[in-house]
Amino acid sequence: MDDFEPTIIAFVCNWCTYTAADLAGTSRLTYPKNVRLIRVMCTGMVDPQYVIKAFLEGADGVLVSGCHPGDCHYINGNFKARRRIKLLKEILPQFGFEPQRLRLTWVGASDGIQFAEIIRELVNQLKALGPSQAKLKMVI
Repeated sequence: MDDFEPTIIAFVCNWCTYTAADLAGTSRLTYPKNVRLIRVMCTGMVDPQYVIKAFLEGADGVLVSGCHPGDCHYINGNFKARRRIKLLKEILPQFGFEPQRLRLTWVGASDGIQFAEIIRELVNQLKALGPSQAKLKMVI
């Protein structure tokens, strides 16, 4: 299973994390290409259905990343996201997914290095967990 490469869906804030990802790219920082970015205006706008759908359609991991608490361009969107992710982690086992496959991070616009490091850590963590159950069911 050492050839397993996890698929990561990342819902990223337009104002901070997306900008950090762009900075990582323009700075030519290297990180695994396992992530597919979905830019949202705010992490508070990430509906839990989107996260569950990503898992059910074969994502090995989901990252939700936005502005630091207190720095949200929409005042309290990141606090809303934090509450939603906490609840999602509680119900994911009912769908057959480990809560460790879902991660919430705060990355500022100038933190391209931190963004690249988060992706590397998440890829390593998901490699240790192995493929998601939904992906295994699709193969069978």
